Amino acid sequence: MANKTMVVVPTYNEAANVRFLVDKLLSLNVANLEILFVDDASPDGTGQVAENLAQELPGRVHVIHRPCKLGLGTAYIQGFNWALGHGAEYVVQMDADFSHSPDYIPQFLGFAQQFDVVIGSRYVSGGKLDEQWSAGRRLLSWWANSIWTRLILGVKTKDATGGFKCWRRSALEQIDLQRIRSTGYVFQVEMCYAAEQAGLRIKEIPIYFADRRIGQSKMSGRVKLEAALRVFEIRWRYRTTRTIKRAPQPVVQPIASRVTSIVREEPGGKGALRGMSRTKDR
Repeated sequence: MANKTMVVVPTYNEAANVRFLVDKLLSLNVANLEILFVDDASPDGTGQVAENLAQELPGRVHVIHRPCKLGLGTAYIQGFNWALGHGAEYVVQMDADFSHSPDYIPQFLGFAQQFDVVIGSRYVSGGKLDEQWSAGRRLLSWWANSIWTRLILGVKTKDATGGFKCWRRSALEQIDLQRIRSTGYVFQVEMCYAAEQAGLRIKEIPIYFADRRIGQSKMSGRVKLEAALRVFEIRWRYRTTRTIKRAPQPVVQPIASRVTSIVREEPGGKGALRGMSRTKDR
């Protein structure tokens, strides 16, 4: 049996997206792929939609129901630990709103044969942001990644705030998830920083980052400001940690599963469910 891949998806008010996301993920034909939703008691019934999917697709879809909104970071940590406890060799983290295209996952897994962490990056050559992003939003994102996190933490990863990643099991074990304390969006920065501190082999691949098509963004101005200030807290907590020199980057061989083109799909759009079924013997 192929190594298990667990896709961990935190959710809060994503009821309109989860079924489309499951259909798309299972249509990738990635061997032994399972999906774990971590729902923070979404008022719109996301948890129940996910639970229905878990009953329709036992062994393929799983749900952790949390009692209230406890934060993105804790949702991922709980999801990562659950995935490791259930035998996952590769753990993919992504959003539920289709800003992260599932089409990149086979490419992630291909690179994960040689790297410890694969990051879907908006800021390496070939990466791109949605055209609908305002100039102010683009500037803030660029500043956070290219100036702020590098200035305060010295990270070398170009998209330290990105939330679309694939982790090898050994990488998550080496980081020691019990040390991760960030609960909000700065969780992405702390995980990136911890990976670099541990000397993990990191590969950034270019992605097209689409704006969400359904629902509302949770990134308010207050949330962004808090995330920026929390970077200082990360620096303080890791002040006694000695950086391990990152291992030499392996020579990347051609990957048969490399995605050559990514087509944007809106949830429920034309072709979104093409060729898919919800049978249990998928």
